[in-house]
Amino acid sequence: MLTIRGNNQGRFCDGLSRRDFMTIGGLTLGGLTLPQLLATEARAGVKGNHKAVIMVFLPGGPSHQDMFDMKPDAPADIRGEFKPIKTNVSGIEICEHMPLLAKMMDKFTIIRSMTGTRDEHDSHICMSGYSAFETSQNKAPCMGSVLSRLEGPLDKTVPPFVALQGKAGHTPWADPGDTGFLGVGHSPLRPAGPMMTDMTLGGLSLDRLAHRKQLLTSLDAYRRNVDSLTGLDSLSEQAFNILTSSKLVTALDVTKEDPKVRAMYGTGRLEPVDDGLPMLNDQFLAARRLVEAGARYVTLGYGRWDYHGDNFGQLKRYLPMLDQALSSLVTDIHNRGLQNDVTVCVWGEFGRTPKINKEGGRDHWPRANFCLLAGGGMRNGQVIGSTNRFGEEPDERPIDYKDVFVTMYHNMGIDIVNTPVPEMNGRPNYLYAGHEPIRELV
Repeated sequence: MLTIRGNNQGRFCDGLSRRDFMTIGGLTLGGLTLPQLLATEARAGVKGNHKAVIMVFLPGGPSHQDMFDMKPDAPADIRGEFKPIKTNVSGIEICEHMPLLAKMMDKFTIIRSMTGTRDEHDSHICMSGYSAFETSQNKAPCMGSVLSRLEGPLDKTVPPFVALQGKAGHTPWADPGDTGFLGVGHSPLRPAGPMMTDMTLGGLSLDRLAHRKQLLTSLDAYRRNVDSLTGLDSLSEQAFNILTSSKLVTALDVTKEDPKVRAMYGTGRLEPVDDGLPMLNDQFLAARRLVEAGARYVTLGYGRWDYHGDNFGQLKRYLPMLDQALSSLVTDIHNRGLQNDVTVCVWGEFGRTPKINKEGGRDHWPRANFCLLAGGGMRNGQVIGSTNRFGEEPDERPIDYKDVFVTMYHNMGIDIVNTPVPEMNGRPNYLYAGHEPIRELV
């Protein structure tokens, strides 16, 4: 494990200390060393323009009819206790507990007619458009791995695919996606994961990473004293570029952000929600910093939305946190002129039952769900599709998860329907045959 000695001051986006972070987890996966992973990326093809996607996964199945598809005219045991509020787009209403999003709905698109999912409590459908069952059959890779394969790194010091999820009690919720037929060479960098190589940079503190002369001096001294580093090939040098680059560390270190901007995002919840994930608002900020630094695809998981009981009490606590984090991310993207380059996608693995159960909760409901989109140069400020009067199933313009992915690839400049994704043996594979970008958005 690469260890860079440092103090314990400053926290990163996932609550790790600076010293914890510099174990630099996830830079190797599946037993491969970082140079081996980079060798795979080096064969991935040419780089493209820097477009990016930030994927916000809400584990557990958030309640569509209590957030973005409210049914105020339905009976009480279906509509629940929340009231809709108007947004800054005429005719669009959302939950009263998301007032910040309501004020900027012109920067979002709500899809109310999501379909094509199963009753599976994991992240697969939200990371690739394919259910866990489908993935077990076709080995379809997640979007981050595909972008790593087709586009490669924009900057040699910043991996194209970064996953900010930490650990979850229900482990499938922390999965940033399957690499599928692309293999572990296109796995994400995970700042909290294990490291497979065993190296130590003695005498190099984290504070000195920001000072290039001191960094180079320390590395030169290290190279002189470790024979194994003599004659490093270019891929090993690239590995060291990532491991020792202040650019990646700086992007993840949200303490370096303007304090006013960081305050805008808020804190959220530092502890996991039951068997889910924490609600770390700093991760939204870190995601923006990472795509600016060169990452093409960043995932994060936020909380736990599986409310079989006390649905409304829990939503009252947690919706305002999501409201602040998400509204700040999209505001920040627009303030920095990134709205045509960065696509933000927010959703969960399924919706919730129309009827409220005896515990005051809603149960799993794969027949209908929502998706919230922003940025990407899309025509935002609209609602696409609808469900019937009880929110049971789409009754207008059903949208499959795969259609959303085809749209996000389109935003990246990739015609994924007609672009082959080569398997490890070189055989071409077409991922989304029969689907097309959502016409209302492009």
